[in-house]
This record gives sequence, C-alpha cells and structure tokens, in this order.
Amino acid sequence: MTSSEVEKVWEPERRGGTAVKVQHILNTKGTRVVTIPAHQSVRAALVLFVEHNIGSLVVVDENDRPIGLLSERNLIRAAVANEDLFSQPVDALMTQEMIIGAPDADIEAIAHTMTEKRTRHVLVMEDGQLAGIISIGDVVKAQRDRYQGEVYTLETMLLSQEA
Repeated sequence: MTSSEVEKVWEPERRGGTAVKVQHILNTKGTRVVTIPAHQSVRAALVLFVEHNIGSLVVVDENDRPIGLLSERNLIRAAVANEDLFSQPVDALMTQEMIIGAPDADIEAIAHTMTEKRTRHVLVMEDGQLAGIISIGDVVKAQRDRYQGEVYTLETMLLSQEA
C-alpha cells in the first residue's frame, strides 16, 4: 500500500467535551473483518457478500495486508459494462484508494473525512494490522447515541433544578 493510495482521517480542532472514538464503535460491533484474497473471483466475492450480509470486502495481498476495498457499488458499475464479470479477479474491480483510521480517532473526524471523500467505509488499522472496518451507518449510529445521551443528561439536569 503506497502513501498515495491511503488517505488519513482529518482531525478536528477540539472545542471541549468528550469525543467518541472509533474504538467505541469497534467495541459495539466487533472487530471481525471479512477479507478476500486479491486473486479470488468476483463470484467468490458475491458468495461472501451474501453469506455475511455485508456491502464491502477488504481485499488483501498474499501477506493478508489490505490493498483495497471491494463494494457492492464496484460490482454494479462493472456489471453494466462487462458480461464476463464473474470470472474476473476482485483486484480488477476493487477501489485502491482507502481511508485509514485508528481506534483512537474521533468519530467527528471520521464522519468529516467520509463525507468529504464520499466514501462509505473506513479501515481501522492499529500497529500495522487490520483492527476492524466501520461504515457510515456505524458512524451515524454512534453520533446518534451520543446525542441521545447528551439530551438525557440535560433533561435530567433541568428536571433536578425544577424540583
């Protein structure tokens, strides 16, 4: 993976408060990542998509290092243009530009980067190893949960002041 293929997550200027970290999402959803070797066929990838009910696979090299992402969108776009899609290797269709985040990255930073780069998945790497993958849905849920917690805290404070 070259530096030109990896985009680092934007870090916001902190204005106080407690930031939700990527590790929180991984603690909730788990760290299991479904991978596929680069030489495997698109048909094998389709089986994994259905078997695991997922929308993205991490494509790995012979040393199990991430080299790209294969999404349902990659397959749909390729299917329109290519009748021989099923026999192609997944590395012919994968997205090589990956967004990489760390477990201690702020969810705000992840959300910003995903929006700006128009990507739906971020690989989580720790000490050079794949530690997980998070989707835009995971990020939105974590933000929603945080806001609901803040609202509950504020409501409790207001009610205690009224009593």
